[in-house]
Amino acid sequence: MAKIKVTQVKSVIDRSKRQKATMEALGLRKMNRSVVHEATPQILGMVAKVNHLVKVEQM
Repeated sequence: MAKIKVTQVKSVIDRSKRQKATMEALGLRKMNRSVVHEATPQILGMVAKVNHLVKVEQM
């Protein structure tokens, strides 16, 4: 399965609790940190909900 690298590029300050929880669930807790995930439908859906806060790269 394909992998994606997700990097937090914007802060979660002044964001909804739902967006903060999604970022936490993705493993993103600090600015400019990256995590690698399998490109499953669940992960892609989470990334789509916070796409304005993250940068996504194919691996």
